[in-house]
Amino acid sequence: MMHSFITLSFVSSLCSTISVLALRIPFDVHVQTPANNPTTHFSRQSSSNGIVPVGNTQNSFYYTNIMLGGQNISVMLDTGSSDLWVTGSIPGATDTGSSLKLSYAVGTAAGDIYTAPFEFAGQSVSDQAFLLVANVSSFSTNIHSEGYDGLIGLGPNSGSSIYKKLDGNSGNNPMNRIFEQTSSNDYITMMLSRKGDPGSNITGQFTIGELVPGFENITSMPHLSIEKVYRVTNVDQHWQIVTDKNNGIIGPDGQPIKYSSIAPKAPDGTIVGVLDSGFTLPQVPRTVSDAIYGRVQGAEWSVANEAWLVPCEQLINVTFNFGGVSYPIHPLDVSSSDFGVIFSNGNPACLGTFQPVTSAFSLLGEYDMILGMAFLRNTYTLINYGNFITGGSNSNNPYVQLLPLTNIESAVNDFIQVRLNGQNTINSSQYALLPASQEQHSPESAAEKKQAYEELVLSRWPYIVVGGLVLLILLISYCVWRCCCRRKRMAKRAAKKAAQQNGGAASVDGFKSGPYAQLHDSQSTASLVMQPMRGSTVDFEEDYGGKDAFTRSR
Repeated sequence: MMHSFITLSFVSSLCSTISVLALRIPFDVHVQTPANNPTTHFSRQSSSNGIVPVGNTQNSFYYTNIMLGGQNISVMLDTGSSDLWVTGSIPGATDTGSSLKLSYAVGTAAGDIYTAPFEFAGQSVSDQAFLLVANVSSFSTNIHSEGYDGLIGLGPNSGSSIYKKLDGNSGNNPMNRIFEQTSSNDYITMMLSRKGDPGSNITGQFTIGELVPGFENITSMPHLSIEKVYRVTNVDQHWQIVTDKNNGIIGPDGQPIKYSSIAPKAPDGTIVGVLDSGFTLPQVPRTVSDAIYGRVQGAEWSVANEAWLVPCEQLINVTFNFGGVSYPIHPLDVSSSDFGVIFSNGNPACLGTFQPVTSAFSLLGEYDMILGMAFLRNTYTLINYGNFITGGSNSNNPYVQLLPLTNIESAVNDFIQVRLNGQNTINSSQYALLPASQEQHSPESAAEKKQAYEELVLSRWPYIVVGGLVLLILLISYCVWRCCCRRKRMAKRAAKKAAQQNGGAASVDGFKSGPYAQLHDSQSTASLVMQPMRGSTVDFEEDYGGKDAFTRSR
């Protein structure tokens, strides 16, 4: 049975406009369901200890159960968004009088905002706000057949559309409401299973304030600080962490993949990644994706699928480093046989799961990559909400802890059994990497180049604003200084003019004492009194603006 593949994920916003993005993949995922059970729902299991099972639809969707209005509902787990929405009808729900529309690439989730009693993993809220989506006909896939009838956003409350729609804190998202009521253990943990892996004993589990038995040593893992976005854009705050410096990602050749982060606040040599269980395929910078797949013999960039295609028999090693700890990725997660893709010659191919980031590109430069399910299957993940809880009492900063789950030796054996039918040919010359000089590079579209330019400007907006303010202050200061100088010059000229006028008047009144006193010789021309030309020197200066009339023009 073939089902359209979608990823409902990721709240993204440029400023105050909130829209939820979904990544449409232009190919299908093969979903195998039992003939006697047309859906992949599972019956409700006890969660009194704060642990609930997580279902898996062909490594493409992960879901669990909640109780809303006394009704059991399967919802997709999404650490990349922050709202709760469900379909159908909820008994006894109270209409808040507000409505909301969330736009997805696969359709629109629109409806009214209600409140109802809510239970999840042993925790309860008496009046949880949620979006009731009555009509899902606009969706291009039957989400019920994929295993869920709604979505629970596990991201920070600041990204919730419902929270911003309702007054006060009545619209706080489910995890915020739960942690408002507790004074400790304000964390969740998540473990995702891998289908098609005969050697894996990992079962999907989700907890609130509890640890999965046998994995308690996650608390000894480094605290990975959450990279915070600027407060004015905190609607786009996610669980984003920073890789180790200069060796954040180790490629198939065992060497660090070089990349310069677009996040202005990221330390040099690091990469910022968002932990997002709503993205099936991790989204990484194009240069990183090319470094992973571009040197594989027979690799082919598929324009139609916007992804790398590689031979299914090719084992590809990739490792991420966070907090000084290595997190190897299972080779069955680096390429996938679940999507039915083919090479241009018609032969079967496997999909390179670490895709170049395109539609989820951060125009504000807040992250470089989205670490989706293919990454998260390799870690037991703990997310501590800390002071991200609106109205909470925890003043500590939020953090993440990751426990590695993939053993490289066991993973190689799994790959040999699944992809090579038990025949160890991974060291054959046909699977040797090409020289670095022969690495293929995927084409960058004009739209991506435009996005990169826009990001270069938008991601530096705080610096641009500060620089603009400084420039404005300097211009104002210069204008004030010029005005003061001009006023001083005018005052000096006025004083000089007044002094000259007073001096000219004294010379006229004291005429008899001047150099041109009348001669007493009657035979002389004494009767012709000599007067200054044009009346006085004051008049002279007025005509020439106080300048020397005989000064050479310049």
